[in-house]
Amino acid sequence: MRLKNIQYKLTLSILLVSAASFAQEKPEEKKTDKPTGALTEEIVVERPYKPVLADAAKIRRSPDLNSTKAMKSKLKYSVLDKKLELNSDIRQLQAQPLSLQIDRPLTHSYAKLGFGNFSTGLAELYLNTGPDEALQAGAFFKHFNQEGNLSKQQFSRQEIGIFGKSVLDKITLNGELGFDRNSTYFYGTMRDSIRPINANPEKQRYGTVSLRGELIKNYGENETSDYALKADGYLLSDKFNAKETSLALSGFYNKVWKQFNIGLNTSADFTQTKDSVSIGNHIFRANPYIKLQGPTYKLSIGVNLVQEFGDASRFNLFPAVTAEVPIVPEFATVFGGFTGNVNKSTIRELSNLNPYLNSNLAISNAVEKTYAYGGIKGNAGAGFGYKAMLFYKKLESMPLFRNDITRPERFNVIYDDAKVTGLEGEISVKISEQLSWLGRLNINNYNMDTQEEAWFQPDFRLFSNARFTINKKITIDGEIVVNDKTSALIYSGSQTPEIVKLKSYVDFSAGAEYLYKKKVGIFLRVNNIFGNKYERYLYYPKVGLNVIGGLNYSF
Repeated sequence: MRLKNIQYKLTLSILLVSAASFAQEKPEEKKTDKPTGALTEEIVVERPYKPVLADAAKIRRSPDLNSTKAMKSKLKYSVLDKKLELNSDIRQLQAQPLSLQIDRPLTHSYAKLGFGNFSTGLAELYLNTGPDEALQAGAFFKHFNQEGNLSKQQFSRQEIGIFGKSVLDKITLNGELGFDRNSTYFYGTMRDSIRPINANPEKQRYGTVSLRGELIKNYGENETSDYALKADGYLLSDKFNAKETSLALSGFYNKVWKQFNIGLNTSADFTQTKDSVSIGNHIFRANPYIKLQGPTYKLSIGVNLVQEFGDASRFNLFPAVTAEVPIVPEFATVFGGFTGNVNKSTIRELSNLNPYLNSNLAISNAVEKTYAYGGIKGNAGAGFGYKAMLFYKKLESMPLFRNDITRPERFNVIYDDAKVTGLEGEISVKISEQLSWLGRLNINNYNMDTQEEAWFQPDFRLFSNARFTINKKITIDGEIVVNDKTSALIYSGSQTPEIVKLKSYVDFSAGAEYLYKKKVGIFLRVNNIFGNKYERYLYYPKVGLNVIGGLNYSF
């Protein structure tokens, strides 16, 4: 019953809604052309046009970067059919004759003579057989003397020698015989005074006769082996009857096998030093090695065998490893090495460094137990080269100079172990044939074992040289040396050692040459322009500003 009531109610509701909708519809009005008396107008409403763009959609597709397909454009060719014409009237080219005018004649010998203040005298003579590089022979002579303002502040040096060179088909022979004489006085002067330590300074003179011969195999394009032999000997004596004789024989052999170089460097050095006692100091060395060179590297592996014999005997074995790797070909190369060696101590080497040596020197060889280095070198163009290197040395029996207790104007040689770290740098510039410059820097740090300081060894040293040709007749050059302060050890009246400092110094020199005629020139040189009377060794001040000028003749 209840369900039927709901159906009746629903049907009745639908009928009522339909009737109401029909009642609201208006009947369609009939159109008439008669005016009704009402006003009718059309109104248009406009607004500014504001276009709206559709939202952009990102194309999620990346280009193919690995595609190597090349796009080829379509080319069109137009070939002309033209007959080749031969010109049979072309004349033979005429060679351009060389200019016969030569600004400077080709010379192979010269003579030089000059004078200056401090009673300075200079004389040089050099003779050569000619321009033939396959056969050379000649002789030379050099003389220099100077006298300062202090008592017996005199220096003199002479060199004379003959030489020869012959280039044969397979070998080249070199030889030289010479004599060197270096003399001075023990003019050591008290500090802050012009009074000499010794009222009657004694003279010292070193004379050396030397002989050298060499045989070298010439280069061959298809040769796979190379070798050389060398003999070097000398006889040295001084004013106080000290003598030293030496004979060294050395050679090397190298064999190329594929990318390898296998070789051996060897030498036998016999040295006898005689003063109050006779000391035999002989060394035999052998350095076998293997070198490997590839397109981007160089590697050498070997050992240094060093046998000392004579009055003392000692055997040393050191590694010998070097390597080079270019990081920018022809511009920058990284290099390094790890090795060791024995450096012989002789009167000849020591007197070249310091001529004011005492008698009865102690002789002991310096041993480089460790020498490790590394750096970079290269060229930036044809006229610019550079090198920078860091190194570490562990030395045994490093030689040092120290003033004698009883005769302070003379120097003894003492030895101490040391660890040395340092930096070496070099730059060379050659802009043209007219301008060149060279600079060299050394920085060292010495850590001594028993000595308080590394006596007379500077921590910093700078050398620079420049040469400039203004024109065909005038050339100037300059040189500067900067030496850091050094330390020395002296003894007071109570025999108590005292450390003193030698001031740093700058030594600047300059010179000029003028070609007066084709074979005659004039030169002028000014040394120690700043006039610093510095001391390289204690009690021995250098002369001040000195000027020397003269003539040179080429023939």
